[in-house]
Amino acid sequence: MPSKLEQLREMTLVVADTGDIEAVKRLKPVDCTTNPSLVLKAIGLPLFAEKFDEALDWGRSQNLSAEQRVVKIGDRLAISVGAELSKLVEGRVSTEVDADLSFDVEGSVRKAHEIVEAYAERGVSKDRILVKLGSTWEGIRAAEQLQKAGIDCNMTLIFNKAQAIAAAEAGAFLISPFVGRILDWHVKASGKQFTAAEDPGVQSVKEIYQYYKAHGIKTVVMGASFRNTGEIEELAGCDRLTISPNLLDELAKAEGTLERKLSPEAGGAAPERVSYDEKSFRWAMNEDAMATEKLAEGIRQFAADLLKMRKLIAERLGEGVRQAAE
Repeated sequence: MPSKLEQLREMTLVVADTGDIEAVKRLKPVDCTTNPSLVLKAIGLPLFAEKFDEALDWGRSQNLSAEQRVVKIGDRLAISVGAELSKLVEGRVSTEVDADLSFDVEGSVRKAHEIVEAYAERGVSKDRILVKLGSTWEGIRAAEQLQKAGIDCNMTLIFNKAQAIAAAEAGAFLISPFVGRILDWHVKASGKQFTAAEDPGVQSVKEIYQYYKAHGIKTVVMGASFRNTGEIEELAGCDRLTISPNLLDELAKAEGTLERKLSPEAGGAAPERVSYDEKSFRWAMNEDAMATEKLAEGIRQFAADLLKMRKLIAERLGEGVRQAAE
C-alpha cells in the first residue's frame, strides 16, 4: 500500500514549508513556501555561504546608506533562497513582503513589485512565485492592487473566516490558514487537549473551505502551521497543505488508508454569503480574541526574524553599520 504521503498527494497539492534545499530535493513537493524564519535558517547553510558573500559584495558596491544597504542585502538573500528553490519544484515559491510593512498598503505594493523584478532578473517569471502578505486589512488591500496588476498573492497569518472572506473578495490567489497556531491559543486558553477531529484549527480550515466551495470562490485554501500529522490527515483533500519536512517524513513512513475528508462536492446547505468593508472587518477581528492576538503575534515574530537577519548582515558588513539593523 502507498504511504499516507503518497495518498495525500493524490487528493491535495503538497507544499514544503521550508527553505532547506536538501529537504526539498528529498521530499519533492510541488510548491515551496518561505518566511523570514526559514530564510534565516537557509542562509546559515553551507550551500548559501557563497550567495551570502555575493550579496554582501553586491551591497558594498551600491551607492546606499548603511540602513538601505542592510535592507537591500536582506532582500537579495531572500530572493537567492527563493530562486534556488524554484529550480527544484514544478510549481511556485512564496516570498514574503517585510512584516514591518503589514500596515502599509503602498509600501507593501512597492515591495511586492521589487520582489517580482528581482526574480525576473534571475530568470524566474512571476507565474512561478507568490507574494506573501500578512492578512491585515492593509495587507488585503495591497493584495487587491497586486492581483489586478497580475501578481498572485499568498495571504498568510489567516486565523478566521472574516480574513478569509475579505481576502477572497480582494481576489487573492491563495490563503494560508494557520492550523497549529489556532490550536495553540485554544489549548492555552482552555487547558483542554483536543483530538485531531476536534482541533479548532482544523475546524476553522474546514469552515473556510466549505464556504469557498459553496459559493464558487476560486481562491486556493492552503492549510499551514501544523503541529502533528493528525491535523493534516483531517484536512486530506484540502486544495493545498504546506507541511514542514519532519511531518512530511512522518507521513512518508506512515502506513494505512488515508480517508479523504474535504471535497468540493461535499454538498450540504450553503452558508450565508457575507461581505466585509473596513469597519465590519475590524469589528469582526476585534470580536475574535484568538485571531487578533495570533495575527499580532505572527507579525511580531516575522518582524523579529527579519531584524535578526538584518543584524547578521550588519555584523558581516562591519561595526560601522550595525546600528542600521537596530
